[in-house]
Amino acid sequence: MAETHVLFVEDDDVIREATQLALERDGFTVTAMPDGLSGLEAFRRDRPDIALLDVMVPGLDGVSLCRRIRDESTVPVIMLSARADSIDVVLGLEAGADDYVTKPFDGAVLVARIRAVLRRFGHAGGPAGGSYDDGASPDGGLLVFGDLEVDTEGMEVRRGGRPVGLTPTEMRLLLEFSSAPGTVLSRDKLLERVWDYGWGGDTRVVDVHVQRLRTKIGQDRIETVRGFGYKLKA
Repeated sequence: MAETHVLFVEDDDVIREATQLALERDGFTVTAMPDGLSGLEAFRRDRPDIALLDVMVPGLDGVSLCRRIRDESTVPVIMLSARADSIDVVLGLEAGADDYVTKPFDGAVLVARIRAVLRRFGHAGGPAGGSYDDGASPDGGLLVFGDLEVDTEGMEVRRGGRPVGLTPTEMRLLLEFSSAPGTVLSRDKLLERVWDYGWGGDTRVVDVHVQRLRTKIGQDRIETVRGFGYKLKA
């Protein structure tokens, strides 16, 4: 089985070299770049399985690089931020990142987060974004919610008859909602099911992805239930 190829963009020489060594010890193939422009070139050249992007890198910052990657691919992206409360975290998620890790980070935690993302993506490739082992409906088929159609077998979504392009994380989130329409799903439950967190996580990841999903399937399709979570309107 081929090793997982990681693109790592980090301008701090010490962090970049130490992290690259740690990831390679865990069996990853790593391409490490010091700035956003070289990172974009490496992404287009190597087509890695996952990208780790520091927010504050020269040339092309991590958020802008994430947007450029997302314009071309559904490959999973993890942002690295020095501050957990930074607006950069939200900006990175809004740009299309699937998760983020706060610096300084423990190598084992970073590896665990990478493996969690890769598990849910199944080394996703192509426009549909890969395989989903825990699909929304045990019987598969087409689920219809007003003008929204969710094909749980073909992993396609249509709104008003037109295709809707979703990232793999957005697709998994929609599958969770469509598996139980009208049922409130808490942020913690969504973190566990969609992001594969076996521990507490930052619920901003959920909130930003729900907002991104709303812009694609309709702002009123997913309802916020204050103090509890979200539900898909049946």
